[in-house]
Amino acid sequence: MPISFADAIISPVMRMNTYDQDMALARAIARRAADVGGRAMFVGGVVRDGLLGIECKDIDLEVYGMRPQALKALLSELGDVVEKGASFGVYGLKHSNLDIAMPRRERRTGDKHTDFDVSVDPALSFKAASMRRDFTINAMMRDALTGELIDLWGGQADLAARIVRHVSDKTFPEDALRVFRAAQFAARLGGGIAPETEALCARMDVTRLSVERVFDELGKALLKADKPSAFFRTLRRMDHLKEYFPEVGACVGVRQNPVYHPEGDVFEHTMLVLDCAAALRGRAKWPLGFMLAALTHDLGKPLATQIQPDGKITSYGHEVIGLPACEAQLRRLTNQARLIEYVKNMMWLHMRPNVMARCRSKRKKTRQMFDLSVCPEDLILLSRADASGKLDEPYDEAFEAFLNERLADYRQVMARPMVTGKDLVAAGLAPGPDFARWLDRAKQLHFSGQDKAHALRQVLSEARKERGNRE
Repeated sequence: MPISFADAIISPVMRMNTYDQDMALARAIARRAADVGGRAMFVGGVVRDGLLGIECKDIDLEVYGMRPQALKALLSELGDVVEKGASFGVYGLKHSNLDIAMPRRERRTGDKHTDFDVSVDPALSFKAASMRRDFTINAMMRDALTGELIDLWGGQADLAARIVRHVSDKTFPEDALRVFRAAQFAARLGGGIAPETEALCARMDVTRLSVERVFDELGKALLKADKPSAFFRTLRRMDHLKEYFPEVGACVGVRQNPVYHPEGDVFEHTMLVLDCAAALRGRAKWPLGFMLAALTHDLGKPLATQIQPDGKITSYGHEVIGLPACEAQLRRLTNQARLIEYVKNMMWLHMRPNVMARCRSKRKKTRQMFDLSVCPEDLILLSRADASGKLDEPYDEAFEAFLNERLADYRQVMARPMVTGKDLVAAGLAPGPDFARWLDRAKQLHFSGQDKAHALRQVLSEARKERGNRE
C-alpha cells in the first residue's frame, strides 16, 4: 500500500514548517531512488540560496539514472503525483512545493518561451545537464543524501564574489528572458554582471518576450533586492530600458532644480527613491504596489519640465500630467486593474504629504488628503521615500510623525457618525444628478468638525435653496 505524505516525512509533522516538510520529502525520494540505482540532486535556487543562508520556498530535485515511468512509480508511493510536464520528465507531489525533474536536453525551436524541443536522458552527465542553466550560480548541484556539492562552472566562487556569469555562449541566448534575470540577480546579490555576460545580454533581442515573464522578474527585483535601482541601471547600460520601460527611460537626462534636487536628473532621483522605498517596503500595506509607485511617481516630469526665462527649472503639475504615462508604463507589463489604480492614485497624491507636513496644514486639509488616498499608510511611506531620494539631505522625522498623527485624527473622525445618502432621503431630499455632490458637501462639513445633526441641517438647507432657485 502506498504510504501517505505524512509517513514520508520526519515526524511529528505539526512541528515542521512547509520548507522542512518539503526537504524531508525530497530526501525520502532520494533514499528510494538510491535503492534502485538512481541519484537525486538538489538544483537551482535551493542550492544557491542555501549557500547564502536563505530559505528557498521552491525546491527543485533532479533525479538521475531512472526512467520516467520508474520515477513516476516511485513518487506515487509517496503521494499523489502531479504531472507538471510529463513529456519533459517534470513531476510534483500534491501538498508540496517540490518540482521533481529528470535530466534533459533543450533546443529552441521558435520565439515563444515554450518553443523548445526537450528530450529526457536519464544517463546525461552532470556537466551536460547543467549546461542548459542560465548562470553559474544557478548551475550548482547538491546531493540530496550526502550533501556533496557539484560545481562544474565556478558558481560558488561567483556567488561569493556576487558576480552573475552565464554558463554557455551557445545555450544562454536561447531564452531572452535571461537579460532581465541577469539584471534582477545582480540587484538581489548586490553585485554585478560579468562583462562578457553583460555584452551578450546587450546583443539579445527581447522584444518577443511575454510581458508576464518580464513583470515577474521586475517583481523579484523590486521585492527582494536591497537596492532595486541596480535592476534598472543594468538594463540602461545594456540599452534594454526601451522595450518594456520606455517611460522610465524617458527620465534620463531630464533636468531638475538643483536647489531641491542636487542628486541630478529625474532618472537618478527615481533610482534613489526606489532604494529608499526598498528600506520601507516591509511596512507597506501593498509592497509591490508601493514599489511600483516609487518607480513611477515622477514619470510626469519629462512631460512637465520647463526652463523659465530666469533659468529656473520647474515641473508644475507633473503629478497630474504624468498619469497617462504612468498607466501606459504599467499596462505594458500587467493588466491588473486594481494595482494600476493604486499606483496612479499614489502618483497623483505623492506631493501632498510633504507639502502639508512642511506647512503644518490644518486638520481639514489632511483629512481631505487621506480621504482621497486608496492607502494612506503607503502614501506616507512614499512621501518619505520621495523626500529621502536626494543627496546629503536627511529626512525630517518630524514629517512622518506629523503625518501619522494626522492619519490617526482622520481615522477617529471617520469613525464618528456621518451623514449618509439614506439620511438625506429620509429628510426629504430626492435623489438626483446633484445627490453625490451634496453627500460630498456633508463629508467636507464632517471634516470641518461639525457633528452629524448640524451637517445634515446645513446640507438640506443649501440643497433646497439651490434646487428651489433652479425651479
